Amino acid sequence: MHKLILPLSVDVSTKTKQKKFILNLNNYRNAHYFTLNKAKIVYKEVMEDQIKLLPVLDRVRIHYWLYPKTRREVDVSNVCSVQDKFLSDAIVEHGRLTDDNYKFLPGVAFDFAEIDPENPRVEAHITPLTI
Repeated sequence: MHKLILPLSVDVSTKTKQKKFILNLNNYRNAHYFTLNKAKIVYKEVMEDQIKLLPVLDRVRIHYWLYPKTRREVDVSNVCSVQDKFLSDAIVEHGRLTDDNYKFLPGVAFDFAEIDPENPRVEAHITPLTI
């Protein structure tokens, strides 16, 4: 199993405006496509060092664990679904997985882990599968 630590937000600031894109489905569905594109590019850059440490994988399952900062109730799939979209695309773009369709990524799971005020994050546990 390989563990990656994922950010809960990425910086999509422009020359004139400071802006953080919080990675959740509400923001994803309401954002302008320029903002979404920038968020995805920045996410891929932020994750590059961790992804490059992965071996080339044939087939995997990914299990996402959410560690929110506060006790505020959060929809786990709201956060983890966007993480899955961005991470699986980044893993493919960095050449560690052929594609993110069901032949190569047959399953994902989302779970709440625990509150972590010191280090809020999502962890992705990537389990290689035999073909």
